[in-house]
Amino acid sequence: MAQVTLANANKLYGNVQVLFDVSLAAEDGEFVVFVGPSGCGKSTLLRIIAGLEDISGGAVHIGDRDVTRVPPSDRGVAMVFQSYALYPHMTARANMEFGLRVGGLSPQETAARVAEAARILQLEDYLDRKPGQLSGGQRQRVAIGRAIVKQPNVFLFDEPLSNLDAALRIQMRVELEHLHKTLGATMIYVTHDQVEAMTMADKIVVLNAGRVEQIGPPLELYHAPKTKFVAGFIGAPSMNFLPVSIEEATGGAAVVRYDANTQLTVPRVQSDGLAGEDLTLGIRPEHLIIGQDGVPAQVFVVEALGGESYVHADTQGGHRMVIKAAGDVAVRRGEHIRLGLDPERCHLFAASGAAIPHLPA
Repeated sequence: MAQVTLANANKLYGNVQVLFDVSLAAEDGEFVVFVGPSGCGKSTLLRIIAGLEDISGGAVHIGDRDVTRVPPSDRGVAMVFQSYALYPHMTARANMEFGLRVGGLSPQETAARVAEAARILQLEDYLDRKPGQLSGGQRQRVAIGRAIVKQPNVFLFDEPLSNLDAALRIQMRVELEHLHKTLGATMIYVTHDQVEAMTMADKIVVLNAGRVEQIGPPLELYHAPKTKFVAGFIGAPSMNFLPVSIEEATGGAAVVRYDANTQLTVPRVQSDGLAGEDLTLGIRPEHLIIGQDGVPAQVFVVEALGGESYVHADTQGGHRMVIKAAGDVAVRRGEHIRLGLDPERCHLFAASGAAIPHLPA
C-alpha cells in the first residue's frame, strides 16, 4: 500500500477553474473520504489521482513516485465506479478475471486471486451468475472484487453506494469498513453523503467550490468546525444558525443577543475585539432543549422516527430550527414552544464564515 499526496492541485476546463490549489495527504492504510455538495470538485479530484483527468497545475505522488504524468494503468490504483461498469454478457467470475487476463497474468494466479476476492466478499456462490442475475449489492461487490484482484496500492471509490436503497447502503457501508480493516489498504472514497463520511472515514476532506474547507477526523469536524460551511454540512440534521449581535466581549466570554428577549453568554471564546460585531450563532439539534425558557418558536412539523423525533420549529424572527428530541416528545404542529440553548455547546462564526476559536477549558 502507499501514501497519496496532492500538492497545489489545480484543474481548469477551458477558462473555468474547478479546483484551486488543493493540497492533502492520504496516509498509508488510511480511509480518506472526500465530501461536499454536488459540483464541488470531489470526483474531479479523485479522477486526477486515478489519472483519468489531466492536472492543470500541481503534482500527484503515490508512495515515493511522482505520477503526475503517469498513465492510469501504471499508477497502481484501482477504481470502483458509481455505475458498477460490469460487462453484462460476462459472469461475475469473468468480470473479475478480465483485467488480469488482459494484463497477461497466468490462469493459475488469476484463479487464485479471484477465489480470494470472492472469499473476502462472500461471493463464492455467485461467481457463475451474470450481472442481471445479481442484486444491486452483489453487483457492487463484484465491482469491488474486480478492484481487489488487481492488488493495487490504492483503492479509489466514486460514490459507489449511491444507486443502492437505504437499507442496502447501510449494509454495504459496514462491509466496506470491514474490507478496509481486512486489507489494511489505502482507500479514498468520494461521496456527497456526510453520514457515509462520518461513519467510514479515518479522515474527511470537506470541499466547497473547488477549495478545501477543512481536513480532519470526523469527530473533530463535527465538534470543532473551522467554518460555517463545515458546521452546516457535517451532521444530520445539520447545525442550526441564528444571527446574533455581541453585547459584550471580555475575559474569554461573549454576551450575544438574538432578539430583545434572548441574551446568552457563550463561554471560552476568543472574544477580543468582537464587541459590537454581527455574528452567527450555531448549535446542533441535540443541544437544543424544549422547555419553559429560551427562544420563542412555533412548531412547523414533527418527524417521529421511533427512537427519536426531529422537531422543526420557526422562531419569531423567521429562522427554522431543528431539535433532536425523544421519540415520544409531546409537542404538535402549531404549538408554541421555547428553545433552550446550551451555551457550552454554542459556536460563533464571523461574517466571513470563519469560526471564532474556542479557548481551552
